[in-house]
Amino acid sequence: MAPQSETYEIDTGVAEVVTEPDGSLVLLVNGVPSSHIVPGEPERLDFEYMRWIADFLDSVRRWDKPRLTHLGGAACSLPRYFASAWPGSRNTVVEIDMELAQLARQLFDVPRAPAVKIRVGDAREETFGFKPATRDVIIRDVFSSATTPRELTTVEFYAAARASLSERGIYVANCGSHADLREAREELAGMAEVWPHLAAIADPPMLKGRRYGNIILIGANEPVEASPQLTRDLLKGAVPAHFKGDEWTRRLATTPRRDPDPTAAAG
Repeated sequence: MAPQSETYEIDTGVAEVVTEPDGSLVLLVNGVPSSHIVPGEPERLDFEYMRWIADFLDSVRRWDKPRLTHLGGAACSLPRYFASAWPGSRNTVVEIDMELAQLARQLFDVPRAPAVKIRVGDAREETFGFKPATRDVIIRDVFSSATTPRELTTVEFYAAARASLSERGIYVANCGSHADLREAREELAGMAEVWPHLAAIADPPMLKGRRYGNIILIGANEPVEASPQLTRDLLKGAVPAHFKGDEWTRRLATTPRRDPDPTAAAG
């Protein structure tokens, strides 16, 4: 049986939902794979980088009733996961595309509020509007085509995100980086100015800068380390990954990105 697909017009372009022979659903936004969903199985994550994020956060869970904010929603794969795997957690999704948010509710069995609440808005504007210490985890997974918008990769954005996190809060970002790791280097440099502790997760070829791919960047107020269980979990699956701690990430960092200086533009 060949995959079947349907297309939908959304505010930011076109969404395509592909139904695989096994019944799973793949969401593509403007031709880019954005989410994989298995109806009725919220804890199955087929995108490797999502499994890495879930494995890491499962290993460091330190909150009784976690408050998670997901910047970027698509089909809400990770919010579905945490709503199921972390009973009692509250997941808020910030999705800029209203039509895509409605599509997710219609097609992808996303749990209702308060387990998963979808808020339509711009990720940066919403982050700057968060009240201090009102969330425990922020997961940034926002892309325009295959690139993270620059305004979500600046020192000022990281500072706003950190201010909204609880004392033991953690920031996690999915960074798409090329073979020279330029994007990851710049992001880590900015994060290093804001968070006292950094870490990263990716597969070995990616960590060595040999290809384009996903690298998970982590900022925290407390030290983060790889437990033996996390190390084992990251080595499972088709694409084994490694955890890199503070020393490695700070050595990789280069020049941070900053918001434009309005006074310089005015001059």
